[in-house]
Amino acid sequence: DTSDSGISRDLHGQNLQNSEYVKYDLSGADLSEADFTGSFFSVASVQNANLSGATLKGVIAYATRFDNADLSGANLTGADLMKSVFTGAAIDGADFTDAMLDRTEQKALCQRASGKTAESLQCDAISNGYVPASEGENKFNPGRG
Repeated sequence: DTSDSGISRDLHGQNLQNSEYVKYDLSGADLSEADFTGSFFSVASVQNANLSGATLKGVIAYATRFDNADLSGANLTGADLMKSVFTGAAIDGADFTDAMLDRTEQKALCQRASGKTAESLQCDAISNGYVPASEGENKFNPGRG
């Protein structure tokens, strides 16, 4: 419980860059427009939290619960979100460009994503069963471009 850890429930607009949240419970907190750039979340919970307009660029959020969180307009560019769960999260206008997600979560997010959010999640590639080729060396057939 964050009240025991001295963390306020109202962190709206705060600069929280490069912070660590290991096993933190920020459920229901107002984190809107906060800057979490470069922060680390592990087995944390931001369920039902307001992250609208928050900056989560380059965040590592491993096994973090985003259930029913408001991520509308949030910037998750380059975030590592492996093993994290987004069930029921509001994602309108969220930017997931170059974010790493488990394929099942990516598919689930794509079912309710539209516009730029769907583009940033590469939903067209998923629905077509297409995975973009990696640039550079062909790792399956070395020497074949």
